[in-house]
Amino acid sequence: MLSTTLANKIIYEVGKLFEKDLIIVNIDGEIIASSEEGRIGDYHEGALLCAQKLEKIIIKESDVPYLKGVKAGINFPILFQGKVIGVIGITGEPSQIMPFGELLQKMTELMIKENYFSEESQWRARMIESFILDWIQEKEWTAEFIERAHVLKINLELCRLPIFIEWDQHSPFIFNAIGQIRQIWEESQSQDLMIQWGSHRFLLLHNGPIMQKTTILHKLKQLKTFIESSWGVSVRIGVGNKVIPRKLGIGVTDAEKALLAASETSPIMFEEDLRLELCLQEIKQSTKQEYMTRILDPLLAQEELLTTLKALFTYHLSLKKTAEELHIHINTLYYRLKKIEEYTGLDVKAVPDVFQLFLALQFLEEHTKKGIKKEK
Repeated sequence: MLSTTLANKIIYEVGKLFEKDLIIVNIDGEIIASSEEGRIGDYHEGALLCAQKLEKIIIKESDVPYLKGVKAGINFPILFQGKVIGVIGITGEPSQIMPFGELLQKMTELMIKENYFSEESQWRARMIESFILDWIQEKEWTAEFIERAHVLKINLELCRLPIFIEWDQHSPFIFNAIGQIRQIWEESQSQDLMIQWGSHRFLLLHNGPIMQKTTILHKLKQLKTFIESSWGVSVRIGVGNKVIPRKLGIGVTDAEKALLAASETSPIMFEEDLRLELCLQEIKQSTKQEYMTRILDPLLAQEELLTTLKALFTYHLSLKKTAEELHIHINTLYYRLKKIEEYTGLDVKAVPDVFQLFLALQFLEEHTKKGIKKEK
């Protein structure tokens, strides 16, 4: 319970507030942390008495010759769940340091409680993460699997809506603040589950009552805004379909399909809305690469033309809107489109050619996104 690491952390944190010499001693009388490193490992008879009697021990200068390893000061028992787990001592004239002593004792016990519940929470999070991964892959529910669900208080009778939340760069603060994210998302009495999925994702298993799609979308937008404003990352979200407990793996796969289709212009995607994306995901990566090269290779070195083409599709082929957003004259836009036609051999006014350009840009965006992830 009172490890050397935790004891050193307490000495460091408390030492910021009290400019006094401090020690933490285990129940065997050994100093395991001290503001004076030279005392670590020494035997402290006063602390041993404190642990045995469960009461503070005041050591005066006159007591020092008679107690091994002590200095003038006060020793306080550290209690956790009604048991003594160690002793914290503060050096100095007892009458002068007494006002600090009891506060020091309470602060130490509070830090130990916080550490305990933090470790317990992390342990539970790891157990739930392991359970959900098994749940997704489990074809048959064994007695041991059902018992684990019972211990973790996970209801295996609830339908779940799997949702993937992904961001574009490493941010350890997001995982450390998963509790805050749950508060933004969850409602009271919720049985929702949220786990870390790799280094850039959460998997959220929503179990709430059937909500309208607009309601789910509104909540997801709130969550997305919170994460982006808090940690400065760009977020994409993929929503699967609600599934019965034994089909969770299928629901998670659907959510991943939706996530793969999410983009800068459509950062929240529902699997039920996928149309063309379903077909594109079945195409081999090597085929996509070859197709993209054939169509766009002449434009890859022409950043201005590539940006113009992207804008044209972003604003649904509206020449007026594209020119306005690029802050160029309409004649300049006509000139650029003509250059695109010359480089690619495709007519931006012909539907089949426009579709080929659109498809190539989709593959380019996907390729760029994957390239960024590999670099990170």
